[in-house]
Amino acid sequence: MEVLQEMLQYISRMKWSDYLDIIIVAAVVYKLLPYAHNTGTTRIVRVVIAIVLLSWVTDLLNLYTTHFIINSCLQVGLIALIVIFQPELRRMLDHIGNMKLDKLLGTEREKAEMAPVISQTVMACETMSRERVGALIVFERDNMLTEYFKTGTLIDGQVSEQLLRNIFFPKAALHDGAVIIRDGRVAAAGCVLPLSSSDRLSADLGTRHRAGVGMSEVSDAVVVIVSEETGTISVAMGGMLKRHLAAQTLEKLLTNEFCPASESEDNVVVRLRQKLRRKDKEGKE
Repeated sequence: MEVLQEMLQYISRMKWSDYLDIIIVAAVVYKLLPYAHNTGTTRIVRVVIAIVLLSWVTDLLNLYTTHFIINSCLQVGLIALIVIFQPELRRMLDHIGNMKLDKLLGTEREKAEMAPVISQTVMACETMSRERVGALIVFERDNMLTEYFKTGTLIDGQVSEQLLRNIFFPKAALHDGAVIIRDGRVAAAGCVLPLSSSDRLSADLGTRHRAGVGMSEVSDAVVVIVSEETGTISVAMGGMLKRHLAAQTLEKLLTNEFCPASESEDNVVVRLRQKLRRKDKEGKE
């Protein structure tokens, strides 16, 4: 009861600036929480929590020497963390720096209808997979990828199966780079992406897959990869690679990421048209 009374007294003495302070801190923590899912960020959080808990336990058990050593380490711990986890901290800052302003302020604009874009992308990937044509398609989300546009050619064209297949045609000038889709349109092509240095990737993966994973490590983008050697369709998200996807699985994955349930239900006609087109192609072959 005494603790509760002290808490109520403290709340009664709070000023408007105290409430504003709490709201700002809560908003910042809320915006940064999604980045805790990242493997590198999780490592940093675990180390910090472990050190703080160890300091608290040693103080509770009156382990004076151990507690003194840990507290001394904590004094230079911030610098040590910056040095040790420099790559992870850089990625986290890149995420925040490249995030769209309307997302940070919670005033997102209405996104373009993505169901037709997904449909055209899946059809293009299915055909390129069958013909063993390599492809690298990046779907921009909250983190802006403007810096990567500079490495390619600006297009600003409507997403279509024909356009994607023409871009990645083996003899086309832009086929070696990546296509970046922003707001439901092909924003740029022939873009150079950062390569992943992860040692968890299979040794049989080439530059295209490492570029796709690398892009997903430094941003929240969804990257679709079609292997030139095997025709395998893969998707990279959050530094993880999902391989050997069927066209239907790719469509479902992209729909879950970009289309709300209501939009997905409203575009049954688009999916039906896609299936009919596939059957028509199979009949002609």
